Amino acid sequence: MSPTQRVLNAPSKALYRVCLLLALLAARAASAEPPVIELHILDAPPLTFVDDPRGYGIVGDVAVAAMAKAGYPVKIHVLPWARAQKHVSEEHDHLITPLSRIPGRENRFTWIASIMPMERAFFSLEQRVDSFAQARDTFHKIGVGLGSAQEEILRTEGFRDDQIYPLAIGENPAQLLLMGRIDAWFNGVPESRYIWPKVSKRKLLMSPVGSNADLYLACSKQCSPKMVDDLRKAVDALRAEGAIKRIHDVYLPR
Repeated sequence: MSPTQRVLNAPSKALYRVCLLLALLAARAASAEPPVIELHILDAPPLTFVDDPRGYGIVGDVAVAAMAKAGYPVKIHVLPWARAQKHVSEEHDHLITPLSRIPGRENRFTWIASIMPMERAFFSLEQRVDSFAQARDTFHKIGVGLGSAQEEILRTEGFRDDQIYPLAIGENPAQLLLMGRIDAWFNGVPESRYIWPKVSKRKLLMSPVGSNADLYLACSKQCSPKMVDDLRKAVDALRAEGAIKRIHDVYLPR
């Protein structure tokens, strides 16, 4: 081989090695395990449980099942709810549930799929109210979860700051109601009906449903379009298969 041929062949060999390296890296990336996705929940029985032998609750189990169906490994995180929402909204590809889709949150998250509807009402021991207006005139202190949709709904409906009692971690709204520390509890109907019999045998007065906002599996504002599509299809498939109803009936048997 002439010196001229050797000079011409050297770049070809270098290019071949680069192409081979890129092909190996691409093959390794294709065969790699998908990244573990963080799912943020809170302790809100029966919607989500942090420590229950049956699982993660109605919405929690649906979210985990959808992630498994779509092939995404999951790591569960539990933070104070207001902090969890801020953290997820500012991160990339973090998931959160159950999150109500209300106006104040609309632009902070990527909304993947509705898991179940959520009705909210006022619960009290002394007087049943029929409307937000009557509740504003009747109740001095109304318990709501700190950072919850309920808190935002009451503020939107014109309740004063001194009427709204945001519940801190560890405060039990049912117990506060029994002790007279709050006059009413504005909360999701399934959660309140699930908790109350475990606390007291007294009759709990419930207003007509005052708000409906579906509970969603949501993602960070910056979220992989592929993951959103995969999880949306997975939730739809679980619903079509009857799996969501079966999960619901585990925690709230009819």
